[in-house]
Amino acid sequence: MSGQPTVRLGWPDVGAVEAAEIAAVLETGMLTMGPKVAEFEAGLAAACGVEHAVAVSSGTAALHLAVLALGIGPGDEVLVPAYTFPATANVVALVGARPVLVDVDPDTFDLDPERAHAAVTPRTRAVIAVHLFGRPARLEQLPDLPVLEDAAGALGAERQGRRCGGLGIAGCLSFHPRKIVTTGEGGAVTTADGDLAGRVRELRHHGWRDGDMPAPGLNYRLPDVLCALGIPQVQRLEELRARREQLAAGYAERLAGLPVGLPGVDEGDRHGWQAYVVRVDRRDDVLAALRAAGIEAQIGTYALHRLGAYRDQGGFPGADSAYERALALPFHTRLRDAELDRVAEALAAATA
Repeated sequence: MSGQPTVRLGWPDVGAVEAAEIAAVLETGMLTMGPKVAEFEAGLAAACGVEHAVAVSSGTAALHLAVLALGIGPGDEVLVPAYTFPATANVVALVGARPVLVDVDPDTFDLDPERAHAAVTPRTRAVIAVHLFGRPARLEQLPDLPVLEDAAGALGAERQGRRCGGLGIAGCLSFHPRKIVTTGEGGAVTTADGDLAGRVRELRHHGWRDGDMPAPGLNYRLPDVLCALGIPQVQRLEELRARREQLAAGYAERLAGLPVGLPGVDEGDRHGWQAYVVRVDRRDDVLAALRAAGIEAQIGTYALHRLGAYRDQGGFPGADSAYERALALPFHTRLRDAELDRVAEALAAATA
């Protein structure tokens, strides 16, 4: 093990302003869903360029409620990338529908459009497109179906000048501590569709509507005390994004010339930089070497067909390649040049 301090994988950018906002809420005694929820939602809607945002308890809850609000259920199919965090597929399975895995481009991690078109059947109701690690997906190339954006890591990202979270029928955000904006745990559904937003609002709060409960719902509320943490984060979104762009440029400069595939975007897009994920051969060996050097690193995410729940859908070579090569490097606003140097030096040694 290295004798140097550990280089952390992630570190949320929170401080005195967030602490003061939380303290102010504690003074009111209103810790559950109250006025801070609406304030946080307004900031999110503006950030995604849509009229409505509905704050919920996690990014998974956002996906679950969006699928429910679209009326998807038993007998339906939804196209899902074969390379993504399992929640993307799990929410489809949990409403009784079938998540149909579609292979991805192993370099961009985007859904393969040709394979997506080939996977459509009369039962296909929607496609969930993931802006994985903050890289905007090519939604315009996908089948003509309702598109749910899994924008968990893409708040602040843009596709051809349009903001992620506002490109499909609904966007689903996450505020986990490794995301650019955090509430500790939390999520949101963003949409331009007022009826859809209304259904999500009912479903997150037990199904209540105008003093009645016409259908059962869930408790997926996000409390005021956590929204208070998120409000100054959203207000600082451009600052946080600019700092991550600076770090990404620092990595790109240091890793140039190494046998490492670097993340990027299509011309005209803006990366959300939720994570800095490179592609390397012998990923597991490189990962072990970085950890031995005191550098926290992680796999990118999961090839779903390698998990027990989704092993019955055949082979997905693009997802296999992505899974076997993707490596997430330390990436957060507290990183300093000396730490970027350490990561680059360790990566150079491990890939030599």
